Amino acid sequence: MRQLIPTMLILALALGACSPKKQAPRFTGANLPPDVAGNTAPSEQTAALNASVAEALPLSDPQDFEDAKRGLIASDVNLRVEGAEGTVIWDMPAYGFVDGEAPESVNPSLWRQARLNNIHGLFEVTKGVYQLRGYDLANMSLIEGQTGWIVVDPLTAEETARAAIAFAREHLGDKPVSAVIFTHSHIDHFGGVLGILTPEEAEERKVPIIAPELFIDEATSENIVAGVTMSRRALYMFGLRLPRTERGHVGSGLGKGPAHGTFGILQPTETISRTTTELTIDGVKFVFQNAPGSEAPSELTFYLPDLKTFCGAEVVSHNMHNLYTLRGAKVRDALKWSGYIDEVIALFGDAEVYFGSHHWPVWGNERILGFLEKQRDTYKYINDQTLRLALHGYTPREISEQLKLPESLRTSFPNRGYYGTLKHNAKAVYQRYFGWYDGNPANLDPLPPTEAGAKYVELAGGAANLLKGAQAAYDDGDYRWVAEVVNHLVFADPDNQEARELLARAYDQLGYQAESGPWRDVYLTGAFELRHGGPDEGIDLASAMDMLKQAPLERFLDAMAARLNGPEAEGKEMVVNLVFSDLGTSYVLELKNSVLRHYKRDPDPDANATLRITHDLYLQMATGKVGIKDTVFTDDLKVEGSRIDLVRFFRLFDKPDGKFNIVIP
Repeated sequence: MRQLIPTMLILALALGACSPKKQAPRFTGANLPPDVAGNTAPSEQTAALNASVAEALPLSDPQDFEDAKRGLIASDVNLRVEGAEGTVIWDMPAYGFVDGEAPESVNPSLWRQARLNNIHGLFEVTKGVYQLRGYDLANMSLIEGQTGWIVVDPLTAEETARAAIAFAREHLGDKPVSAVIFTHSHIDHFGGVLGILTPEEAEERKVPIIAPELFIDEATSENIVAGVTMSRRALYMFGLRLPRTERGHVGSGLGKGPAHGTFGILQPTETISRTTTELTIDGVKFVFQNAPGSEAPSELTFYLPDLKTFCGAEVVSHNMHNLYTLRGAKVRDALKWSGYIDEVIALFGDAEVYFGSHHWPVWGNERILGFLEKQRDTYKYINDQTLRLALHGYTPREISEQLKLPESLRTSFPNRGYYGTLKHNAKAVYQRYFGWYDGNPANLDPLPPTEAGAKYVELAGGAANLLKGAQAAYDDGDYRWVAEVVNHLVFADPDNQEARELLARAYDQLGYQAESGPWRDVYLTGAFELRHGGPDEGIDLASAMDMLKQAPLERFLDAMAARLNGPEAEGKEMVVNLVFSDLGTSYVLELKNSVLRHYKRDPDPDANATLRITHDLYLQMATGKVGIKDTVFTDDLKVEGSRIDLVRFFRLFDKPDGKFNIVIP
């Protein structure tokens, strides 16, 4: 009977992929006109609030626009990048509507930032240093070495990186890549590297690949272990399903948005683990700062002493950054972050030029020091004042509601909440020190949303009565309250279309008012999905195949353990050997107490079963790149021992597709 269970069926159960997945559509909703997206017009209250923002800030200050345009060599007005199958990877002309005065449906401060981020092309930063901006969410920087280009942060996707380097070579000369620097472990700063340099070329020419310590581990762990949930939430944070219109996505604040193409990575040849590490790379002197646990778990900045030029990576940028990112990630340490910026001032305080991984440069020592000091003090202020208020017993929601930056910081545009916000950053500081519980017993074990929603609706006297009160609040412009109360009704009765539409309209207005690009996108995507439902496609792992090949095998096994259905596994004990035949590496998987543990060691001779597979086939099955029919006759997989036990084992694992609901139960 054991021989009747196909080997590939076992692996399909293991990896949750029975056939190749279709590539998820790019920029879903980007071409929808506003009436199809369903957005309502901005209300009188929203228009008035946005007008008050325009009066409170010096939006006409031209300095940032002068800096963003300075050094422009060339710009491609038709900058549009497509994938191999014609899918849209990047589309700058789609943002052409972001011009002139802010419409009533966009916070004018965010509109100003979006206009600045529309300025794109190839720029000279200083002699021998260039930037390609507007080819992706991040910038690609080029430093001229003796033999070629030292490339800093080769963007998110292979396709956009290839287009960017080709544009640079067209105007600067066809020089090879002589080195690559990854400033940190977020994908928009390394994912496009194979568009500028193949692994074979890197190996053949011994191209230096410089990265901060723990780079590979941090770059891959986040995307593999928690990637499904983060990717679903990123659809909200970056507005990937929204039309590019005055009532839709206008930009992320940090840039326009991330490219969604093919992702890869290269193993570093040298890592930076100590501040003031000095290297000469292709004839150019560098002094590195190691800044782990700042904006990313693995991050560096660097100084070019001969040019008095400082690259701040993403430790500093022209917006308040996230201490907690809405897609979900480990909370960042505001105090440590501020300390790194203070260290930069001490080490590289004679800098005459600043450039970063996002936005535009700053020139002049006095202006650079002022920029750095205000960034430094913003993060420390949030840290210290959140703790001060917590010492008085205030809870996260109370702290975030009353915390305000001093005028010297809040009127500085680089400290505005275009990406991170003061409100959710204050909550992040509280979470870092005190966790999710605010100390109030009522919040220790609250009812789940669906049950609480039903009771709130009952308490309000029924759905009709709740909607009547919520509509009155909407008419008064109290959109936060509308969102809070109608959300209860939607979770109690998700089929109530009147409730869904009223909640969507409240989200429309909150989105129009938001100064933060991610807050706007979160609200408007919530409204979009209330009207049109969730995505049809799940997460497309195949596009990240080149990155997954470099990931430590332990990360996949950690992810596997996180998918074990604990209740289903209760009372079951098994041992399975997983042998990667081409790598000469084996792991023993032990299931006990509803927990899966993995050990890198020789196969257990008493295991229930042994699965022998090549690394490449494992990844292809894991990403859905090949299915059962493609591998029926493969020699790359073999099962020894009890196939029935192996099937039972793999049936204990969930197979999430990344399409879970967010704004409805």
